[in-house]
Amino acid sequence: MERNGKYMKERESFGSRLGFILVAAGCAIGLGNVWKFPWMVGENGGGIFVLIYFVFLLLLGFPILIMEFSLGRASQASPVRLYQKLEKKGQKWHIHGYGALIANVLLVMFYTSVSGWILYYFINFLMGNMTGISEIASKNLFSDMISNPIVSVGFVAIIVLLGFLILSFGLQNGVEKVTKYMMIALVLLMIVMAVNSFTLSGAKAGLTFYLKPDFGKINGGVVVAAMNQAFFTLSLGIGSMAIFGSYIGKERSLAGESINVLVLDTFVAIMSGLIIFPACFTFDVEPTKGPELLFGAMANVFNNMNGGRWWGSLFFLFMFFAAMSTIIAVFQNILACVSEITSWKRGKTCIICGISIFVLSLPCALGFNILSDITPFTSGSSILDLEDFLVTNIMLPLGALCYVLFCVSKYGWGFDNFLNEANTGKGLKLKSWTRYYLKFVLPVIIIFVFIVGILNFEFTDNFTIMGWLKSII
Repeated sequence: MERNGKYMKERESFGSRLGFILVAAGCAIGLGNVWKFPWMVGENGGGIFVLIYFVFLLLLGFPILIMEFSLGRASQASPVRLYQKLEKKGQKWHIHGYGALIANVLLVMFYTSVSGWILYYFINFLMGNMTGISEIASKNLFSDMISNPIVSVGFVAIIVLLGFLILSFGLQNGVEKVTKYMMIALVLLMIVMAVNSFTLSGAKAGLTFYLKPDFGKINGGVVVAAMNQAFFTLSLGIGSMAIFGSYIGKERSLAGESINVLVLDTFVAIMSGLIIFPACFTFDVEPTKGPELLFGAMANVFNNMNGGRWWGSLFFLFMFFAAMSTIIAVFQNILACVSEITSWKRGKTCIICGISIFVLSLPCALGFNILSDITPFTSGSSILDLEDFLVTNIMLPLGALCYVLFCVSKYGWGFDNFLNEANTGKGLKLKSWTRYYLKFVLPVIIIFVFIVGILNFEFTDNFTIMGWLKSII
């Protein structure tokens, strides 16, 4: 359709409710579930962390998820435009819409590199290059990968090309269809690997550590860590969920749909632990190894396991599915925002966005080789550290705070409008008394998460994964 010389089109929608749930869950399910969650459990007392994490997931993640879905569905617009549809005349809430777009771009600027690393390891396990190699050789494989600019940039290019190729087929035939198959494959792979982990000699000790809460290990650090993980696991605050809310109808209440997404997200996180901890206790790997757990310790575990080549391949394959489900979802968010701003056709938007994201991803990919002299914080930091800090510590909590205040404040959309949208359709309903929690308690918790995240950010050589990477190069 042509209107005022610009290309206009009917808004896309999901083909099924299952498609919406799996795509939204796929966005939430990422490396935070299958990588960060297990080593956070290991560093914070095992089962007691898991228990506290569940509590904060309901208190913190659940209501913000409902809000993002509500804003998307009510506005039928991308994060960059939703405020303009819902805010009152003269208000400036829409400024955050552009901030959300920037945050999504920043996220994929380093997520493409990490996804490329996982794909690289999958290929090496599949080809048998990891079979029988020493721990030193395993570390050298990683350092050789990230220090080689051709390899680093090449795998980023593959990730970007694959992502936008899928998006070029549209929401239903591309994003929804591919993500559905990936999520089903992800769940099946994890079940198979979990069953195999149960047969290992250290399974009982590993599962006891993982699932049995030790209340003697409760302290302020454990509580704060669980709170942070519950907040960040769903990638709330940058419109990643709002965009998918804009593609669904009003047949179902959004609290019920949010529960479905939370259950699937939590299932994947729990299954990751069921895979990793029995292996750690069997092969005497410290579950507190932190970021090294993925590319260092687990790679060596599979080298010592019967059929390790194939189990390692399956492990990094499900890791790749988890990473790509997030990549595709965030790419779709960026695509929708740019499309609404420019009114370009989908094909043109995919090409321009794909090239732009590839170029913007280069600093991170080159940050361990050609651009390794750029150290934003200390001598051990990298460009990835800076990008991760901006998204995780700044944009996610402040963005979530904006969404919450907009939904509950009379100077924004207002609680009544939010409650009406959230409760429209069949399913679980929010009660009116939640107004007081959402208006007065939830913003305080988010502000606390933000302040703690800033105060606890250690500008040292060993703060993030980059510290470990630097130590083995």
